[in-house]
Amino acid sequence: MHSILVLNSKGGCGKSTLATNIAGYFAQLGKRVALADCDPQGSSRDWLSIRPSSATEIYDASIRGGKLHVPRNTDVIVIDTPAATHGQRLANYVRLGQTMVIPLMPSPIDIRAAEHFIDELYSLRKLIKRKIKLATVANRVREDTLAAAKLDYYLDKMKLPNGQKLPYMTVLRSSQNYIKAAEKGLSIFEFAPAKTLYDREQWQPLLRWLSSKRSLPG
Repeated sequence: MHSILVLNSKGGCGKSTLATNIAGYFAQLGKRVALADCDPQGSSRDWLSIRPSSATEIYDASIRGGKLHVPRNTDVIVIDTPAATHGQRLANYVRLGQTMVIPLMPSPIDIRAAEHFIDELYSLRKLIKRKIKLATVANRVREDTLAAAKLDYYLDKMKLPNGQKLPYMTVLRSSQNYIKAAEKGLSIFEFAPAKTLYDREQWQPLLRWLSSKRSLPG
């Protein structure tokens, strides 16, 4: 089972949008997918509740007592995490994941918050005592803006405190397709391809990575 965390301690960066679309992508490939919503806002859980019966089922999962509870034979579990996650609570989430996707918004505040978040993740490495593969995604980006260019430059140069480069996968634009998908309990990958072609293309580097052994520890 591949466990994918969508995590950033900064709120409002689009974690639920990433989590639901990752889940929808693997579901439409025929994978048995579960989605765990750990955010009190419950956006991913609400998305699951309105998912049409005609769509491939995505199962509800939970975390209790620090352990994942998922349906049997689950291929992929996607974990949507809350904001303001730090210290022991952050370590507990990281222990559950093999892969972490970190969405970042194009603003100076979000960039500074990301630096602190990466530093904290690295400081917890002894507490976590396990390897996890990390990658960043520029999310909700308005293209051809100065803020987008700055974020692109920052993520391309971003490194862990040990000097290792932090993988930067792709830029996801701010698109009405994500809003329409959320309203229907679907992912953009379950719409007609012609309607979401550009968005799908932006996802490809991240999806190739998530589907490969490169996104798995060891």
